[in-house]
Amino acid sequence: MVIHMKILFMGTPDFAACILKKLLESDHEILGVVTQPDKQKGRGKAMSFPPVKEVAIENRLSIYQPFKVKDPEFVQLIRELEPEAIVVAAFGQILPKELLEIPTYGCINVHASLLPKYRGAAPIQYSIINGEEETGITIMHMDVGLDTGDMILQAKTSISPDETGGSLHDKLADLGAELIIEALDKIKAGTAERVPQDDSKASYVKVLSKDMGNIDFTQSAVQIERLIRGLNPWPSAFTYLDGKTLKFWKASVEPAVSEAKPGTIIEVRKDAIVVMTGKDALVIHELQLQGKKRMPTDAFLRGNKIATGTQLG
Repeated sequence: MVIHMKILFMGTPDFAACILKKLLESDHEILGVVTQPDKQKGRGKAMSFPPVKEVAIENRLSIYQPFKVKDPEFVQLIRELEPEAIVVAAFGQILPKELLEIPTYGCINVHASLLPKYRGAAPIQYSIINGEEETGITIMHMDVGLDTGDMILQAKTSISPDETGGSLHDKLADLGAELIIEALDKIKAGTAERVPQDDSKASYVKVLSKDMGNIDFTQSAVQIERLIRGLNPWPSAFTYLDGKTLKFWKASVEPAVSEAKPGTIIEVRKDAIVVMTGKDALVIHELQLQGKKRMPTDAFLRGNKIATGTQLG
């Protein structure tokens, strides 16, 4: 039995593009994609397309890029498309009630956390920063709240000790792509569950910003190491060395007791720089000085003299 629906897809970044590709391989008909407007990027200010738009162009899909999805003209346009379901993944705008009510089977969201934990914009990165051992995907019915709707399906995945924001993003995008197909088939067949979220267990995470990466060395080495992994590849964790930005890409934690104040380099090894923190030491294995390439610490030390006692930050 072929189960297929007429679907409108709404999404913007790489995470959403991965899910769109999977939907295109399924029996469902994609009526078109809605994505955020193009943005100027880099020094040349060239216009860059959202990843979802790139996939849509490759597959000759209709593309809609409204500045505001609540504009009456846009809402009317979607009504005329008559989608049976709207699938939303990391779209970047809140959908108004008028839009939510259009599709027969509702608006279905692919969210990268085990709701009700980590509602909001950056659940992937925060699950690493906060030291979670597992996370996952929740497929849910959307309502007017922020990630508050009834859940349909969940799938879990473990967070490995060396997991980065980038590696977990890719893992969850693949998982979300599989799970949305299963959810749509259940919705169409009338076998999908609707499980209300326990709002008392909800937590919200804010949008990532560049200044979040500015390392506070009074925190413990464990906390800083998680921050480095969680913010890799963007916006990245950083400090300052002689007024220049110094990004940390890979680090580990070592037990240490020192009178040195947090942020002080307490040892320079052949292949590592050891920095004192509020608790224990942070050992830097990969870093990047402003204007230079990302490199292992041993390569960095061959071209840069750094003395024990140097204060970072």
